[in-house]
Amino acid sequence: MDSNTLQKLVAAALEARRNSYAPYSHYPVGAALLTKSGKVFTGVNVENAVYPSGMCAERVAVFKAVSEGEREFSAIVVASENGATPCGACRQVLSEFAPTLPVIVVDKTGTILLETTLDKLLPNAFGAEFLTDSKTTD
Repeated sequence: MDSNTLQKLVAAALEARRNSYAPYSHYPVGAALLTKSGKVFTGVNVENAVYPSGMCAERVAVFKAVSEGEREFSAIVVASENGATPCGACRQVLSEFAPTLPVIVVDKTGTILLETTLDKLLPNAFGAEFLTDSKTTD
């Protein structure tokens, strides 16, 4: 990815982070997901008093992209206070669409703290290849 595109994604993730709804954790997160078609979809964490009902920024971005017909992703930038990586659920959802997706993690100032790939964050991911017909004949 060229530096101009990377800076655009970092800026989008930081801007999205401002719209986070995090009244319980006080830990706003923003994500910017780049599609193969060049579109950028952002997401924020949205918390709820019933904790399991909340949603992470990364999954919000993926679900927005998928709801708009996008299925192929090129990279994701995640912006948080101190550079947290995507949680396990987000890693699994991202893996559904892009198992080797570049993942860039930045802090609240936009400083890049980690550049990696999803398969390194989620080795041996569960995928569609495991969902085969389990009936066997003896």
